[in-house]
Amino acid sequence: MLESLFSPIKIGNVTVPNRIVHVPTDISTGDPDGGVNERVIAYHEEIAKGGCGLIIVGATTPNSVTGRPTVTCLSADADYFIPGLARLAAAMHKHGAVACCQIQHPGRQAAWPRKGQISCSDMVSDLPGSAGREVVYAGDTRHGKIARAMTVEEIYDLIEEYTEAAWRVKEAGFDAVELHAAHGYMIAQFMSPSTNTRNDRFGGKYDNRMRFILEIIAGIQRKCGKDFPVLVRYCAEECKEDGRFLDESVRIAKTLEKAGVAALDISAGIFDNAESVMDPMYYKEGWNTYTAEAIKNAVSVPVITSHTLRNPSYCNKIIEEGKTDMVGMSRQMLADPYWANKAKAGKIEEIRKCISCLQGCWAESLLHKQEMRCAVNPAIGDMRFLNIQRVPEGEELKVAIVGGGIAGMEAARISTLRGHKATIFEQEGELGGAIRCCCAVPPKAQKTKWYIDWLRHQMESLAVDVRLYTKADPEMLKDYDIVLCGTGAEAVIPDIPGAEKGIKFDDVLICQAKGCKYYPEKGKPEPAEVGHKVVILGNHYGAIDTAETLAIKGHEVVLVTEDKEFGTGLEIVHKETLLKRFSCSNGAGLPGGEGALAAEAGPIAIPVVIKTATTVLEVKDGSIVLMDENFRKYEETCDSVIYGDTKSNTRLYDELVAAGLLVGNIGDSKKVRNIRGATTDGACAGLMIDNKCFMNANNVLTTGYPADVERQMR
Repeated sequence: MLESLFSPIKIGNVTVPNRIVHVPTDISTGDPDGGVNERVIAYHEEIAKGGCGLIIVGATTPNSVTGRPTVTCLSADADYFIPGLARLAAAMHKHGAVACCQIQHPGRQAAWPRKGQISCSDMVSDLPGSAGREVVYAGDTRHGKIARAMTVEEIYDLIEEYTEAAWRVKEAGFDAVELHAAHGYMIAQFMSPSTNTRNDRFGGKYDNRMRFILEIIAGIQRKCGKDFPVLVRYCAEECKEDGRFLDESVRIAKTLEKAGVAALDISAGIFDNAESVMDPMYYKEGWNTYTAEAIKNAVSVPVITSHTLRNPSYCNKIIEEGKTDMVGMSRQMLADPYWANKAKAGKIEEIRKCISCLQGCWAESLLHKQEMRCAVNPAIGDMRFLNIQRVPEGEELKVAIVGGGIAGMEAARISTLRGHKATIFEQEGELGGAIRCCCAVPPKAQKTKWYIDWLRHQMESLAVDVRLYTKADPEMLKDYDIVLCGTGAEAVIPDIPGAEKGIKFDDVLICQAKGCKYYPEKGKPEPAEVGHKVVILGNHYGAIDTAETLAIKGHEVVLVTEDKEFGTGLEIVHKETLLKRFSCSNGAGLPGGEGALAAEAGPIAIPVVIKTATTVLEVKDGSIVLMDENFRKYEETCDSVIYGDTKSNTRLYDELVAAGLLVGNIGDSKKVRNIRGATTDGACAGLMIDNKCFMNANNVLTTGYPADVERQMR
């Protein structure tokens, strides 16, 4: 079983014990100067413990002054970084992994410095989905980010810095080095016809565009020896009309092999179309594998493929069929660092799959110059979860959790692992909460269900007491030691004339798939019927998911929001993709999109109309009365009005506080956010619970006070 996946392979003179690769991931967790710290070591060591054969440490800059891909990326631009890098390599070696370090200069896409970037060519770029995007202040407008072309002298200086960084990586004990030549970063800027407009020896024809990387490779070989493996990560398809396509990328593979490169790490996309780089929920598993196959057929060195690889059987299959030599995972390793161990042990149902939401790993971390997080794995960026301790015998508590959504199930999971007795009260017949609405959104259905089902399986395997069809009240909960309230959010019904004529979004987004293992025994209600033309009120997930679902089904959709901008709370890559889809185009690489490739979500036939800065005044039969930002009042004809805004449901929480119970508020009932907010709330609540908890003066459940304060508060 999975024999191909777990067979060894050689990269140069280094033997990798299996075919699983942690492809380079910028976790933005280094010290401010770019040094390695315990958080960086802990992250990579867990991946090694998890059985990953080759770990490529991502985004290590050769010059932290001229360009950092994230503000706290690692650095290898001085000798004093070698000891920290050595500790990092040793931590991975301890668990049998082969350690590789990626050298990356971001060029125009530097997150720091914010201004004055250097690049291969003069350019002004607008890259909202990049960590190196232009910072636009509140009330300001986007003008584009300026980068200047390097002089030839500066280019040779940077080549020297790359080679020096590689030498330091070798001195630190790493087994190999990788050059980041993908996604529009510095080396890619030289290689791509889209970004290289030079007319000297470093631009123009193919040989000139390849000169920069070939000079770096030659320099590394001089300083580190030709037996020190050099890998190159580059994009076979840039998914941009004026970018590079597969035919030239095959040629590049042959050129790099001839130059002595030991392995090729094949990625996709350029940040001008960030969705092709980050592949959000719309992209099917292994959608980029065909490019690796084409390149593998042209070279003899090992080829790594990546992009939305989740299932061990699929990964084994593409290796077995000769489409790739190795499978690369980044976000999947964030979601579950122990993927390899679980796959080898046949514990497939225990694998926590990445759902491609990009909330924790991108939108709420690197894009905001913070450290890496994960929406479904609270341990990423929070080492408290790496060694969850059971409470001392005799200190186990009875924990009531009201609401079986993400926050509730995660709180039950963590508190049960710690030895507490958790009971979930869910008034409906199915666990999952608000995320179940995503099951009715075709592009999101499969991936969000991965997470729901993983949590449901954990409830079963941990024997959590789950009471469905049970509406909890203060009297029912008074005998529990602690109550966690995860009652979620509810649709906002506007206080306007005719509001009763509208429909709540969660009455529309009801999944009807009956083959689900967790389908409720009493069944589900049918989705509310809506007419051909619908007006949807709102600007968060409820409204936008409803708009996309109905548009896919062929409805004419008008989305109305009082906000000045569409999707202010959406993850940016999904937002940019949606804007293309709503205009009847599609994300890069998706059918109907720029550089279309093989993927899942086809384009929408009827454009979705978005009305921002617009107020709803009245709902009528067959129309809705609106007012625009210029106070112009008008009517929009429609067959149905749907309410898609949400607000926290705190009714039970307020009752429990008033009744004097020890109660914590988690998930959307605390604040309407997203999957990461719910997961983090639930996990932190489960980790905090002990017999010393009490309500502080802010009416918040808390613990961890000094011993004298605990005594004083009894």
